[in-house]
Amino acid sequence: MNTISSSYSPIHVVGGGLAGSEAAWQIASSGVPVILHEMRGVRGTDAHKTDGLAELVCSNSFRSDDATSNAVGVIHAEMRMAGSLIMATADRHQVPAGGALAVDRDGFSEAVTRAIHDHPLITVVREEVTGLPPKDWDLAIVATGPLTAPSLANAIQAETGKDSLAFFDAIAPIMYRESIDMDICWYQSRYDKVGPGGTGKDYINCPMDEAQYNAFVDALISGDTVGFKEWEGTPYFDGCLPIEVMAERGRETLRHGPMKPMGLTNAHNPTIKAYAVVQLRQDNALGTLYNMVGFQTKLKYGAQAEIFRMIPGLENAEFARLGGLHRNTYINSPTLLDPSLTLKSRPGLRFAGQITGCEGYVESASVGLMAGRFAAAERKGEAISLPPATTALGSLLGHITGGHIVTDEEPGKRSFQPMNINFGLFPELQPGSIVKPEGVKRFRGKDKTIMKRQLIARRALADCAAWLGQNSPLAESA
Repeated sequence: MNTISSSYSPIHVVGGGLAGSEAAWQIASSGVPVILHEMRGVRGTDAHKTDGLAELVCSNSFRSDDATSNAVGVIHAEMRMAGSLIMATADRHQVPAGGALAVDRDGFSEAVTRAIHDHPLITVVREEVTGLPPKDWDLAIVATGPLTAPSLANAIQAETGKDSLAFFDAIAPIMYRESIDMDICWYQSRYDKVGPGGTGKDYINCPMDEAQYNAFVDALISGDTVGFKEWEGTPYFDGCLPIEVMAERGRETLRHGPMKPMGLTNAHNPTIKAYAVVQLRQDNALGTLYNMVGFQTKLKYGAQAEIFRMIPGLENAEFARLGGLHRNTYINSPTLLDPSLTLKSRPGLRFAGQITGCEGYVESASVGLMAGRFAAAERKGEAISLPPATTALGSLLGHITGGHIVTDEEPGKRSFQPMNINFGLFPELQPGSIVKPEGVKRFRGKDKTIMKRQLIARRALADCAAWLGQNSPLAESA
């Protein structure tokens, strides 16, 4: 255990996931000591496999790293500007993934754990915090994530007087590379796109013809699934639907979603277009493990092995881990939190990460980043500076703390839901910002959308840089 030495009293962070680790790092980087409380090591969860900090439970992908026209890439860039531990570690442990930033999950978690333990202002305490932080922890952040222990969830509910919301989350299987039949499958990124650390051949592709696809869909729909009667009525999050639930929504849903064949050419038979394609993404730095992209599932283990071996090239697949189901909980943040993520009923207590109603690895870490910076400023007696609403960080913060609130006067309106960062959260551009390029006669549809996103991205990074007192990375590369 590190010895804390600082003129400031420590800030307590509960939860050592992506958000808690990032929050602790931001606080300590500002010169304020941190005590990070992590339950794993004393008590595990249904989804985690290790006691490492920032363990990636589901996918190993941080999604798109394109900061010029993708909202996820923009938040990546903003976090890097803000000195994010999570992004710096992801960059050092990336594995090929086309246009996405994917990481070796074990190397990533081990590096975050080492960095946190080695920081002189961070003390890690392995214990379960069973209730809300005690009042003598005058500044604290709860970042217990989607797998918050029931005792703490009950304490949060007792404090807020609000029912905790919940949704199902599912995990995709991982298989051994050597068990994949490469006489049928081939390496290729969609549209041959080269991403960070990639070559344009970063995915293994398994082709299906129409008959194989229809048989596969039938098997998914009739497959034996895990049931949790005590969770009945809990909605799924649309961004992480089990593959069999997608299949139930329509026969063509999968081939227009995770199994779309566009941008791929079968290296073994280039003249025949696949009706559907299952993609596998490298899961570790050694390249010995691959995960099934978009194939999170709640099928029982026996059904998974049987059905997924129907996929051409995976007839003899050996699984390092089969898929699973776990419960995610989050609070009704717009009614409970102020703009600095502080619980309105209890000054000094902040929430961060997925428990606030953001969804995704980088989103969770980014909310931890903001909560850490806000708490550190409060401890040092400085004014809390919120990120501009035009930034990815500010847009996500605005959704969490000011998202749609259902009232009695608005019956039938959709309630606050978990959200990934997307351009729909950003404020609109000023009128006249989108100007038709010279010499272009028709300017609409896709071209106009791309330009709009590029302008929003450029504005976001410029405004984030100004907030942080830096130069915009896009401005520097222009």
